[in-house]
Amino acid sequence: MSDVFKALSDPTRREVLRMLKSGPKSAGELAEAFPVSRPTMSAHFNALRAAGLVSTEKAGKSVIYHLNVSVLEEALLGFAGAFGLGSRPAADASSERKE
Repeated sequence: MSDVFKALSDPTRREVLRMLKSGPKSAGELAEAFPVSRPTMSAHFNALRAAGLVSTEKAGKSVIYHLNVSVLEEALLGFAGAFGLGSRPAADASSERKE
């Protein structure tokens, strides 16, 4: 899980994930959106892949990136659970507010 949070700590990588919410995109499409070099973007893509946040497929000479939502959900649920967030049923939480 630490790989996921390390990957999410960078604003460029978070923006790549936001862009992939609308659907798969090629490495070129993603890289064009940022004012950094291709090797820098490649390092960001590698971090996202290593964390399992994206998957890739080859399409000719292009690499297509897909968002892996299940890994992100699992990390966020694990993080929330570590702090006891979301562990009580909604009925219990609402009854406490009425008192």
